[in-house]
Amino acid sequence: MALYQAPSFEALERLSRSRDADLARRELIHAESVRGRGAQSNRSGRFEAQARESFDDGWGSVEAMPVFETREHVERAKTIITSNDSPDVGFERSINAYRGCEHGCSYCFARPSHAYLGHSAGIDFERDIYVKTNAVDALRQELGAKSYRPKPIAMGTNTDPYQPAERKHKLTRGILEVMLETKHPVMITTKSALILRDLDLLRELARLNLVKVALSVTSMDHRLSRKMEPRASSPARRLEAIRALSEAGVPTAIFASPMVPAINDMELERILDAGKAQGAISASMILVRLPGEVRDVFREWLLRHFPDRVRHVLALVRDTRGGRDNDPRFGSRMSGEGPYATLLRQRFDKARERYGLEAKLPPLRVDLFEAPKLESRQMSLF
Repeated sequence: MALYQAPSFEALERLSRSRDADLARRELIHAESVRGRGAQSNRSGRFEAQARESFDDGWGSVEAMPVFETREHVERAKTIITSNDSPDVGFERSINAYRGCEHGCSYCFARPSHAYLGHSAGIDFERDIYVKTNAVDALRQELGAKSYRPKPIAMGTNTDPYQPAERKHKLTRGILEVMLETKHPVMITTKSALILRDLDLLRELARLNLVKVALSVTSMDHRLSRKMEPRASSPARRLEAIRALSEAGVPTAIFASPMVPAINDMELERILDAGKAQGAISASMILVRLPGEVRDVFREWLLRHFPDRVRHVLALVRDTRGGRDNDPRFGSRMSGEGPYATLLRQRFDKARERYGLEAKLPPLRVDLFEAPKLESRQMSLF
């Protein structure tokens, strides 16, 4: 049996001060077992009645853990359109055809949601992927309801709609086919060049002013990007996607998100410059935030890849969050506060002005909507 004990927070702080970075990595994790993953541990979910922890009982040598393979779970969704009233996001409705995300970003704010499924916010979030196999049918039913009124629907708000599982299941493509059929507006955010597979649908939606897309780019350095987003498309491929979408007439933005202090914040201007060169017409930025279990996953990621910066990075994060790891308040949770956050926002505003990315993506039309034709379950009398 593979044995592994997750480090305590005290051990993390102690090792983060160690001058021997290689020793720190060896003491914390088995690097091969988490190859291609962002999380470095798999702590029990916060709703579990019992905490599971492996340990060496002294009866034999600790065996290396096998590589964590992706596991897919079938889920039948009762509804597929989610509503929210948050003032911090630019949409009221969203669709997520998958739960969990194989891209493996250690800082992903959606990680805590996996605890509701009885999973860890760590490696489980990246390997236990729930596939809502009836997503397309559920969407047709909801759009076909007599009481339905169209508003733009966002995709990519919790997990990436073009993560690796989409290659096989094609749920995002099926959803876009329904959007085109019903002439319904849709907004997409992704880190994957797989979006170009659906360029035919996106081109037609754009022609009717029914779609806008944002590509998230966190670094221009492919080595850093591979550490931050182990299974997302490379920065070069994401920039190619921006170019192809722009040339096809799809309004496209570049998101420099998230900005992580002392990790990728020095690349902010370079990212916006590259996005503009490839045809982006707008830009946005979000400062990293660490809600719930994300804090611990991110700390462990820092300790593995940047052990010499752990204290510095976390200190800067806390400076932007009123001394805490996370600030959940509306109005400040996306941008932070304090000197560092203010300076970063000023840099972003100046760079956006310099590169001509101040425009907002155009509003989408809602007046073209045509409800889908649904098969009635009631038998005709004639």
